[in-house]
Amino acid sequence: MRAASATQRPRSGQKTNGQRALRIAMVAPPWFEVPPAGYGGIEAICATLVDALTAHGHEVTLFGAGRASRTVARFASTMPEVQHRRIGEELPAALHTARVNRLLAAGRFDVIHDHTVVGPLTAAQRPAPTVVTLHGPACGELGDVFASVGGPASLVAISQAQRSARPDLPWLATVYHGVDADRFTVAANPDGPVLWLGRFCPDKGPDLAITACREVGLPLVLAGKCAEPVEERYFDQRVRPLLGDDVDLVHNADRATVNRLLAAARCLIMPIRWAEPFGMVMIEAMASGTPVVALRRGSVPEIVRHGVTGWICDDPSQLPEALRRVPELDPMACVSHVRCRFAGDSMARRYEQVYRDAIAVAHPNAAKHRTSSSGWSPLSVPMGPAGRS
Repeated sequence: MRAASATQRPRSGQKTNGQRALRIAMVAPPWFEVPPAGYGGIEAICATLVDALTAHGHEVTLFGAGRASRTVARFASTMPEVQHRRIGEELPAALHTARVNRLLAAGRFDVIHDHTVVGPLTAAQRPAPTVVTLHGPACGELGDVFASVGGPASLVAISQAQRSARPDLPWLATVYHGVDADRFTVAANPDGPVLWLGRFCPDKGPDLAITACREVGLPLVLAGKCAEPVEERYFDQRVRPLLGDDVDLVHNADRATVNRLLAAARCLIMPIRWAEPFGMVMIEAMASGTPVVALRRGSVPEIVRHGVTGWICDDPSQLPEALRRVPELDPMACVSHVRCRFAGDSMARRYEQVYRDAIAVAHPNAAKHRTSSSGWSPLSVPMGPAGRS
């Protein structure tokens, strides 16, 4: 775990961007490390966000599972091991929330940023206002869950497409995900393979990727998460019969392998069948100078600039021609697009305003009180097995 330097931690009376620094509790799900060693989009976002917020002068405590976190935030562990083998189960999620809330009660925070599903349901019991980022689809049961949260939690969308699917939800803001573009290797490879990267499931369209690449004679790398029983069944029944010599298969790649594949690819193909709320892999590809060929679903038109950083298709039948036209696109335009629109620093600054708005809604006199306060109250949160990062 990297130690945070003294200059990164707020001091008594320190201000950031002309305002008092905040004491932020960042609640990650218990399934993967932060940042993740491999799969884990939410955990990757949490890592980028806490590092950027700390660099801005805020005091951030990260709540998660496992023995350590490779971020500059303080780390408070709710259980000694990450729960990836039990992902989605009720009991680990409930236990994580119960222990997070106990730790929150022992500390002093201005705002709680929760990235879980269960945690926001307890927002009314917490000592500070809760900001919730909705990482999944807003329609269906997940949206119904957050509709039931009501006043105690402020809800943040990750795209306008996600937000428009349920305009009735108590949205406070829309904040795009961001990445640290410097962590990606920029390499233009117009002769490289096409890359598909995601979970093995029908919504992600790996079968459509195989069909489109095969039609134009382009090699394909299928790099997919295949760890849960439902993913393994789908792969065996629907994907494996389509494999051939023109398809390279990579299962459960670690982060270093993913970055290498992104840099080596001709383009990323996103033949999704569902309304993707965001799609981190698209900005990661563009940060590597790799254009995106995608179907017009969900947030895709908000993330990809058609004809500049990729090609957006209305129908799977258009994918082969779009793959042919990838060399027309400038890799550096992709990188510039990410740095301007999806930078981790910009995401952090947007969330800073969200936090202050949530605090103002919950405590109308809080801003005046903090301004007149004479000093900074240190946290007194019991740390996990790794102690303070």
